[in-house]
Amino acid sequence: MAQLIRFMTVGAAGYVVNLAVYAVGVHGAHLDYRLAAAAAFCFALSTTFALNRRYTFEATGGRLHHEAGRYLLVSLVGFATNLLALQLLVDVAMLAKVPAQAIAIVIAAPVNFVGQRYWTFARQPSSA
Repeated sequence: MAQLIRFMTVGAAGYVVNLAVYAVGVHGAHLDYRLAAAAAFCFALSTTFALNRRYTFEATGGRLHHEAGRYLLVSLVGFATNLLALQLLVDVAMLAKVPAQAIAIVIAAPVNFVGQRYWTFARQPSSA
């Protein structure tokens, strides 16, 4: 349970970064909402990897490159989930773009948590 709370804390920081970059992309730079979502994903990804690795999952050791690759793959699956939800919310449900992104991020969060916990940062059996 503590790990989930830490994940949600890091996720809240990523959520704020994501929505801020998304809103600037959509309303400030007038980007297509899907392109703004991709830019927001990249910014949020860069802020959450180190925090999740150290704080949420307490991963240590020399597996940084291995975990970074896995983190990226899981995050891309989460982003695909986010993008699908976002497109449905905007184009089908006709929600405004920023609130739709806020909801889509929440929809994708469980995908990220499960993947990061059970694959990216899974405890490796000791070779004793």
